[in-house]
Amino acid sequence: MKQEHIDRINELARKAKTDGLTPEETEERDALRKAYIADFRSSLQSHLDNTYIVDRHGNKTKLQKKR
Repeated sequence: MKQEHIDRINELARKAKTDGLTPEETEERDALRKAYIADFRSSLQSHLDNTYIVDRHGNKTKLQKKR
């Protein structure tokens, strides 16, 4: 996510605390938040896909999803 999008999220959050948001700004904030969360989850999943557990014998095991 671009830094300008993160800055806009923060700007809208500050404005919501002080003056309140218009309906258009609320929709924009919600869309930006959803995009930020999707980007964060994607980044975390990519990181976890490249994570291995090493046991005491030195054997590497790829991290598995919980069921």
